[in-house]
Amino acid sequence: MLDLDAKRTPAWVLHPEIKNDRDARPAEPALGEAVALAAALPGLDVRGSEIVRLGRVHPGMLFGSGKIEELKGRFKDAGVELVLVDGPVSPVQQRNLEKEWGVKLLDRTGVILEIFADRARTREGVLQVEMAALSYQRTRLVRSWTHLERQRGGFGFVGGPGETQIEADRRAIDDQLVKLRRQIDRVARTRTLHRAARAKVPFPVVALVGYTNAGKSTIFNRLTGAEVLAKDMLFATLDPTMRRVRLPSGLDVILSDTVGFISDLPTELVAAFRATLEEVLDADLILHVRDISHAQTDQQAEDVEAILQSLGVGEGTPLIEVWNKIDLLDPESRESVRVQGERVPQVFPVSATNGEGLDALLAEVSGRLDEPREEEEVVVPYAAGRQRAWLHENRLVVGEQDEEKGTRMRVRWTARQRDRYSTL
Repeated sequence: MLDLDAKRTPAWVLHPEIKNDRDARPAEPALGEAVALAAALPGLDVRGSEIVRLGRVHPGMLFGSGKIEELKGRFKDAGVELVLVDGPVSPVQQRNLEKEWGVKLLDRTGVILEIFADRARTREGVLQVEMAALSYQRTRLVRSWTHLERQRGGFGFVGGPGETQIEADRRAIDDQLVKLRRQIDRVARTRTLHRAARAKVPFPVVALVGYTNAGKSTIFNRLTGAEVLAKDMLFATLDPTMRRVRLPSGLDVILSDTVGFISDLPTELVAAFRATLEEVLDADLILHVRDISHAQTDQQAEDVEAILQSLGVGEGTPLIEVWNKIDLLDPESRESVRVQGERVPQVFPVSATNGEGLDALLAEVSGRLDEPREEEEVVVPYAAGRQRAWLHENRLVVGEQDEEKGTRMRVRWTARQRDRYSTL
């Protein structure tokens, strides 16, 4: 990780725009997001940013020789020490560009990892970031220095070198990853116990999800009276927070604030934070918070939906779209959003800043969660592990007793949950 606290590091942000890349995001807003990511890192002095248009990706250097020379002069004049490239950079490209420019270089994944490393506060968050960083670092080991070979295999007549420095480094990283996974497994078991404890309390769980900086924490604070960090900054919230909230209807719920998502979220982070993000899977209702004032709000929503699907949150999971920041819209756009909200049942335009629309949202949340529940008994055969697990995962079991043919479970559920159980 970078030492960004000692001084303000002069930095420059580049967004490569590759010609004929149909999947690429629009360059201007993408560069804006990259600059916002840089601003989220403490101790950086962003002295410039630009879009670099490429006809093709150059395998060894990413950019063409002319552009590299042009940028080199620009960096030298600005005293740049760190270049942030908003996109993937291979280990070879990184090494070559750092050597050519005489700077430190981070790609998009590296930047996000730095932010997460700075923001993690809980032990689980710290462990998850460290594991993600090591997984990323493992991919950056480049075979290039033969003088670092520790020994030769056999006599050197057949085959190549034996254990190289890279192989030793890779093995050291793998050993550390094993240790971290064990520690995270222990923390995950503790989290499972906490979920089990919450399951005994008959409060539904409502999870806030959304693109980073969509306003989840501001909504969370307004509804709970908590003081979770809420800034106009990417990834202001990293560690999940849960609070009990009493809705106007009198129904008590547990509200969960989760880490924000972002386009091209590093796969290392998705894997490392799966245990944390799986809190969403346990939710009775998901509130997808969108920054409706953002120019790329639809693309951001697609990115969030893709990550939710990767976590196993399917179309059947109850979800409400919360279109936040309507106070930032011009009157015409605001009226259009209001009309859309009236036409689409699962959409609620709100302003977390002034509270507009939150009463209607809370009324809908109450209506979704406060379904009539009945207490019944079911006998679950010992071989029916899936049904047993489903009942416990959905916190429906209020009592159980083993019998000869199976476990007699006393469950408290809605008609919808009963119908779902019958299809398992």
